Amino acid sequence: METSYVKVFSESPIFINRVRTLLEEQNIPSFVKNQIESARLAGFGVLTNTVDLYIYKSDLKKATHIIQDFIKDISS
Repeated sequence: METSYVKVFSESPIFINRVRTLLEEQNIPSFVKNQIESARLAGFGVLTNTVDLYIYKSDLKKATHIIQDFIKDISS
């Protein structure tokens, strides 16, 4: 079964929150899959400090430009 969403960004929670804000400003809904928090609540640990950001596939083209600009901004 194919899902209607796609992972577009993996980074620290701070960066993910900023990208979510940028996407929301353009009316692009998103959701976060936070393995860190899920593992902590279950009593386990994880080796990574990243969370994943997902959007609907239909918003991918529009969101790609926003995310690329964000990456460029934080890299400079």
